Amino acid sequence: MPDPLRLGIAGLGTVGIGVVHIIQAHAGLITARTGRPVTITAVCARDRNKDRGADLSGYAWEDDPVALARRDDVDVFVELMGGSDGPAKASIEAAIASGKDVVTANKALLALHGQNLAEGAEAAGAVLRFEAAVAGGIPVIKALTEGLAGNAITRVMGVMNGTCNYILTRMENAGLPYETVFAEADELGYLEADPTLDVGGIDAAHKLALLSSIAFGTRVSFETVDIRGIERVTIDDIRHAADMGYRIKLLGVAQVTGRGLEQRMAPCLVPVDSPLGQLPGATNMVVLEGDAVGQIVLRGAGAGEGPTASAVMSDVIDIARGLRLPTFGQPARSLVTPATGRAAAPTPWYLRMTLMDKPGALAKVAAALGDAGVSIDRMRQYRHDEAFAPVLIVTHKTTQDAIDHAIGNCTVTGVVVGDPVALAIEAV
Repeated sequence: MPDPLRLGIAGLGTVGIGVVHIIQAHAGLITARTGRPVTITAVCARDRNKDRGADLSGYAWEDDPVALARRDDVDVFVELMGGSDGPAKASIEAAIASGKDVVTANKALLALHGQNLAEGAEAAGAVLRFEAAVAGGIPVIKALTEGLAGNAITRVMGVMNGTCNYILTRMENAGLPYETVFAEADELGYLEADPTLDVGGIDAAHKLALLSSIAFGTRVSFETVDIRGIERVTIDDIRHAADMGYRIKLLGVAQVTGRGLEQRMAPCLVPVDSPLGQLPGATNMVVLEGDAVGQIVLRGAGAGEGPTASAVMSDVIDIARGLRLPTFGQPARSLVTPATGRAAAPTPWYLRMTLMDKPGALAKVAAALGDAGVSIDRMRQYRHDEAFAPVLIVTHKTTQDAIDHAIGNCTVTGVVVGDPVALAIEAV
């Protein structure tokens, strides 16, 4: 039998221990499927004495992840520490310099440094794999790099942050305001240490940028993702969207238009009976559209010990089988720097604004929209007090530039109170 594939695991949190559990529980199954044993040689974490619910006594211990990455008895360095720089970056660079293959779940690191790391790995004859960095247990990286490799991808879309989907679903089902559900999510441990990574859309935008690179053959361009979080979504928005047959989701969309690569992560309305509209709780979903295959929908758990460790192991097993692919599906040096296109594809929009309750207010708003080239499809006015009138508008298809112009026109009419809310309506 061939020699075992020897792993060094840096990071023994939820995912790292999940990988240990899988290797210990399924050693025979993994050997049968790969043709060689997969073993753990050494591990690294901050605290040697912490009870992690797994037997680690058979593994060597390193206090320094860089030292772990350089060990002669490690073939694959598995980085599960997190962080966009610091020890995670240094240890991956050390592993690559030592000619080792790398598996990571670190989307922030790859979104910021993926191009350089991919070029370094390919120059060293190593592979850098990251299935677990995007959408937990959903095998979306493999789908793009392997299953759909014969397609020109036309659009990537999805719900890629389970915390945001939980918050929006809970708000709708329980009729609770954002602030209350945010506090619940925090108590349940769903939020990152910096909650803006979740509710601000940054975590999901990291994932979208990685998928865009594979889908469209471009260098990772996280800095050009248009990011808007869910903080301004109100329970009234959710109720009004439901009245019109929609649900609100934090949705990532990437596509190439005549202007360039459009990448946006923002709250959107989707039809309630669509796959995305039916997505509950903390579940993730990625929709891939190709010229030959049409639309593919992938749904599953986006986080947690089992799903994310399963994704890590899919990369490890590929390496054990001898499958060696470029990091982003094609040689890193062949990836092009994308031109940035800002939401050029026309789509309907949902607008919510509060008007002063006086004659002519609606006419002024309609005129302001018309001056920006935005036409109204539907409009509703809800129960209001004596001073202010909440108004909802669904537009015909238009561009984000036109919507931004229209909102600017509306705010100078003198009849709009506060900041209007604008959410795109996506066809799925």
